[in-house]
Amino acid sequence: MRILHISSARTFGGGEKHFVDLCRGLNAHGHDVFAALRPTCEWRKRLDFLPAENILHVSLRNSFGVLSATRIAEFIRENNIEIVHAHAVRDYIPASLACRMAKTPKFVLTRHVLFPLKPFHRFTLTNLSKAIAVSKPVEANLQNIFSKEKVVLVSNGIDVEALGNLDRKKLREAFRFEQNIPFDAFLIGTVGELKVLKGQRDFILAAQIIAQKFPDARFVVVGKDNSYKQDFRRELKRLVKIFRMEEQFLWLDWVEDTASLLAALDVFVSASHTESFGLAILEAMAIGCAIAATGTEGANELLQTNHSGKLVPIKDPIRLAEAISEFLNNEEMRKTFGQNAQTRAKENFDVERMIIATEKVYQEI
Repeated sequence: MRILHISSARTFGGGEKHFVDLCRGLNAHGHDVFAALRPTCEWRKRLDFLPAENILHVSLRNSFGVLSATRIAEFIRENNIEIVHAHAVRDYIPASLACRMAKTPKFVLTRHVLFPLKPFHRFTLTNLSKAIAVSKPVEANLQNIFSKEKVVLVSNGIDVEALGNLDRKKLREAFRFEQNIPFDAFLIGTVGELKVLKGQRDFILAAQIIAQKFPDARFVVVGKDNSYKQDFRRELKRLVKIFRMEEQFLWLDWVEDTASLLAALDVFVSASHTESFGLAILEAMAIGCAIAATGTEGANELLQTNHSGKLVPIKDPIRLAEAISEFLNNEEMRKTFGQNAQTRAKENFDVERMIIATEKVYQEI
């Protein structure tokens, strides 16, 4: 099949990782894969497995980009595209328009977040063939807009086997040596874009409680503040300073090799207020990390509480600190929960399952 994937995302996050993994998998399965990206895309190099002529750079700045839709339609006709697959909400309408202009391709979208679509999408996307949900809660939201026949669940996936086969001890030592973290200190970390909904403020409040019991513990926050003024990042750092914990905190904008980070952690934490799926949680599961997470929709789908992870109420740093402390007090518990999480990831959320399920969607339409 000849498939065009569209994303106007400028920065790289969970949805964009899904985009790249899906393109790579479909390409490896022998399909002709194309991508439409905005000119200012910061993650273009991650698609280096695609020929340069398979990439269209087009300015997708708003939901009603007729000029963008026209350019995409021309690209569709020039390359005999059969499937057009849009991934960001602002791209849905231009992708739909492009399919109408080009006449022949089928239109598919993936919804990566929980925020519901607007009612007008029901009327503007009438040529939609399938709406893919990355999790059950997202599937329920999509069914409020589109008929159940058009909505299909294809859970996110990652290369679980590759992460599971890594030498965790070696990676742990390498990361700690590089970041000057004592090998015997507890290390607790969180990964995600720096914004209120990701719960980093709650993570810091929990860290302040944990540090009273484990004064040698270290904490790492990985993620960028993609807002214009980066106010939230400054707020978080001020909070750490107020608690006089600057020497215990490590701030990293991005970690290209997340495996090394996750292997170095004693506990991975997701303090999100909302999470449609949780790719960072899944990566921690795949590498066998003990996980404490707030009970978001995504975390509840990924983890089995008190078996493969500890789930606590959202916006409750005290309970979060208690869950993390339980892990720190019990090495055997950390090991057992990590193994259970890894097994669950292998059985339910491997990337190859995601690729095959998406291929099936394409074949059906």
